[in-house]
Amino acid sequence: MHSQAVPTAPARPAGARAAAAVTGALLLLAAAPDCRAGIDHELEYDNSGIWKRSYQEVLEYGLIAAEVGGALWEGGETRLGRTFWTSIDSSVSAGLLAQVLKVSFSRVRPRDSGPPPGNPNLWFQGHGNESFPSGEVTAVSSIVTPFVLEYAHEYPAVYALELLPVYDAIGRMKQQAHWQTDVIAGFALGAGTAWLIHRSPNSPFILKIMPHSIYVGIGKRF
Repeated sequence: MHSQAVPTAPARPAGARAAAAVTGALLLLAAAPDCRAGIDHELEYDNSGIWKRSYQEVLEYGLIAAEVGGALWEGGETRLGRTFWTSIDSSVSAGLLAQVLKVSFSRVRPRDSGPPPGNPNLWFQGHGNESFPSGEVTAVSSIVTPFVLEYAHEYPAVYALELLPVYDAIGRMKQQAHWQTDVIAGFALGAGTAWLIHRSPNSPFILKIMPHSIYVGIGKRF
């Protein structure tokens, strides 16, 4: 007599499991005060020198322009081009998720939380409070991480790109726009999303819906 195999539920894809783990970690970070003890505090305001707000805006928008320009120029037929398109996938996905989390947690920013040292425990305060996580740190981290994952094992100097989200995180805290856990969560969200997309065999996703002329790349036509 032949035994009949019992059907089993399909295993969740590794990407889905990792995504759930990242989201769960962010939820735990937000929900458990003990995890934040001694971490969140308001820094002294500083909008001068290298921490000037305009420099961080140049960094963020410059990186967005670079990833879009590089993707269009290279197309999807080269390793560098595919990395640019993976960066676009990563930044779009992480940016959308960050915005959902901001609205869901509605955390008050340090500068709006009362006199120093501020109150980092003001969560779910309604519309206009979007401190957690840092969307800007999420964006910077999600843009640079695909290049680190793709090239750092061959060119270790590429690891220096991770200094960019660190710089942005410090600047955002110095301008009292975010708490420490906000920027940590933003970095984790950006890097985690980039890692998931980078390892997916179906990425880059956005490139697949582009016209063939975009896939070839503007650079190939000159």
